[in-house]
Amino acid sequence: MNGSRIAAVGHYQPAKVLTNEDLAGLVDTSDEWITSRVGIRTRHIAGPDEPVDELAAHAAAKALAAAGLAASDIDLVIVATSTAVDRSPNMAARVAHRLAMPSPATMDLNVVCAGFTHALATADHAVRAGGSTRALVIGADKMSAVTDWTDRTTCVLVGDGAGAAVVEACPAQETGPAGIGPVMWGSVPEMGHAVRIEGTPSVFAQEGQSVYRWATTQLPRIARQACERAGLTPEELAGVVLHQANLRIIEPLAAKIGAVNAVVARDVVESGNTSAASIPLAFSKLVERGEISTGDPVLLFGFGGNLSYAGQVVRCP
Repeated sequence: MNGSRIAAVGHYQPAKVLTNEDLAGLVDTSDEWITSRVGIRTRHIAGPDEPVDELAAHAAAKALAAAGLAASDIDLVIVATSTAVDRSPNMAARVAHRLAMPSPATMDLNVVCAGFTHALATADHAVRAGGSTRALVIGADKMSAVTDWTDRTTCVLVGDGAGAAVVEACPAQETGPAGIGPVMWGSVPEMGHAVRIEGTPSVFAQEGQSVYRWATTQLPRIARQACERAGLTPEELAGVVLHQANLRIIEPLAAKIGAVNAVVARDVVESGNTSAASIPLAFSKLVERGEISTGDPVLLFGFGGNLSYAGQVVRCP
């Protein structure tokens, strides 16, 4: 068995920024109403000529450059997304084509907001089992394409973007100081209706209060178990990157986990809810700004659609 680690990360957001004031011109809302309820001030919105795989490819290229690798060095591509337009070819194959990769295995994962942490665990398992040497894991979503822009309860939440991580094999003995910790994952199937992207055309909807209660009461225990599996206490964490759904969920959840010494990602303020992109996007920004350092233990914890969750402690690249 190999070990695995994150070699580098990267992110990408479309150039167009939609402010709360802009939204006030579309629906009955205001900057005060939005910030007081969800903490979001701006979000990036992709244009009609910016498909999901393009966002993903930009983030992937940045991660590869940060790792000092060529696209041909990757043998597995996993894209976590819930906003793929086509059934086939999948987003991973489209990204591989955009980056001129010769022959990687390609797959998509649709676990909505917990997609990236599920994909990261899948890549970790593939590397540890010897099925991959270097994997590219991407979270990318174009939530603006599945949003009802007349519904003020949802249109104020969403944004578009992508984040990526290069996962590579390392000696098994290095998984403590440098690797990806064991995943803690699961779901609440009977409550899967609480977050939905359904219908024709597909539209995002959710039962906000149900998600809030579940996230703030049930998930702290599970997040602490992810730390335990990595052999750490929450107090030892240097960073916490939760799914960037709502600042009113992020802050109490982080407090209940007990990571009192950690930098808590609050990218939701400037990016909104980017679904599967939110964790790698926020993580990459923390790395880029130097708010966490190489080797620091960071909890990544995704939750949301399907009422699924997945979390693991990783070491900062």
